[in-house]
Amino acid sequence: MTDAHSDPFLNTCRAIVGADFVLDQPDDMAPFLTDWRGRFTGRARAVLRPQDTAQVALLVQACAAQRVPVVPQGGKTGLVLGSVPDDSGRAVVLSLARMNQVRSVDAVNRTITVDAGVILQAVQEAAAAHQLLFPLSLAAEGSCTIGGNLSTNAGGTAVLRYGNTRELCLGLEVVTPQGEIWHGLRALRKDNTGYDLRDLIIGAEGTLGIITGAVMKLFAQPKASITALVALGSARSALDLLSLAQDACGAALTGFELMSAVCLQLVAEQFPQLPQPFRARHAQYVLLELSSSESEAHAVRLLETAIGQALEQGLAEDAVVATSLAQSRGLWHLREHIPLAQAAAGKNIKHDISLPISRIADFIVQTDAALATAFPDAQVICFGHLGDGNLHYNVAPEDGSGHDAFLANQLAINRIVNDNVVAMHGSISAEHGIGALKRADLAHYKAPVELNMMRAIKAAIDPLGIMNPGKIL
Repeated sequence: MTDAHSDPFLNTCRAIVGADFVLDQPDDMAPFLTDWRGRFTGRARAVLRPQDTAQVALLVQACAAQRVPVVPQGGKTGLVLGSVPDDSGRAVVLSLARMNQVRSVDAVNRTITVDAGVILQAVQEAAAAHQLLFPLSLAAEGSCTIGGNLSTNAGGTAVLRYGNTRELCLGLEVVTPQGEIWHGLRALRKDNTGYDLRDLIIGAEGTLGIITGAVMKLFAQPKASITALVALGSARSALDLLSLAQDACGAALTGFELMSAVCLQLVAEQFPQLPQPFRARHAQYVLLELSSSESEAHAVRLLETAIGQALEQGLAEDAVVATSLAQSRGLWHLREHIPLAQAAAGKNIKHDISLPISRIADFIVQTDAALATAFPDAQVICFGHLGDGNLHYNVAPEDGSGHDAFLANQLAINRIVNDNVVAMHGSISAEHGIGALKRADLAHYKAPVELNMMRAIKAAIDPLGIMNPGKIL
């Protein structure tokens, strides 16, 4: 801690944003320094809270002049230590929380332009106010920000139909590591004028610049959405059901979420007030959502056809179709409460992986078996976005106790899981990013030529190495 006015660098920052928005006292900084899971607390020289892009640019210029590392931060809901500083105390945290304005909505162009600090749910609500849809949906949508979503190329439950955050973005406003402003807020669906800098910045986790604004795509609201929960005997049956549903429903299929029996059991234990649609226990469950641009009757007809075929062919063992909005929300609550149930039950080892969809059943069977052999007390909590090949393959102690001792096995468990992922041509990070937590894994599994290209890009754009250092590379 320094005296309030003895640090020339912080005095420069105060002159830019105002003294109230430069936090350098431990109690004031504390909420910005611990990651969402409470596993790590870093240290910072200060927390800076600008209100607009011009202030961000001036702050970065000041940081570059003094070689002060900068850690951009949005809603701080990430799971890989990407938005918190290390424990050196050298960096400043640059919080974008005050930059929370919806700048404009163009209903004809079907775009919305927002500050990076706008909460995802606020973007959804602003679109809905114009009878349009912003389809990005995550469990953390009430607290994550659009800048953070872009920095990690977040996925969520609607990727099957609408794509990741990258596919939803048309233009960016970015402050470079030199403190210059790239005015890239272009609301164009076609722009072939050189390197795609937008796609380079998206997913870079703040290591190449700070996203301060974005133009995002909007879509027509569906005339109706309908939800069903299907019980199945295996992950292989779930893949067969996915193919059947895609053939029967086409683009109307907007959600296809896989949940194991362990997942729903955990939710039932931690949240007994939530509905339990089936009396019998089944190995796997799939939550389907259909969105029709025609009518509710059309959506119901498509869903009933798909589920009817699945039951006739023996793919499905049982099914429940929501007949009201409340029932639909109840089914989605089961899926959304899985991470909350895990947190309530204790610590676990998380894996956010992606695989070719055709390999998912093999991966689950083989990796479950390998973990059972190496760690007989391990329990796998596997769920995810089956329609786009993304699994959250988490591992916890089976008896619900001894979590700290179990976490001592994290490196060995990660190696088993990640080795199987790579052997099946998958990715060790699907939608959470690399941050600091998976940096060593990236170095282990990424080909040297890819790593060298990434380092060359980082060195060219951020030669001082001040942008979110220690993340990704």
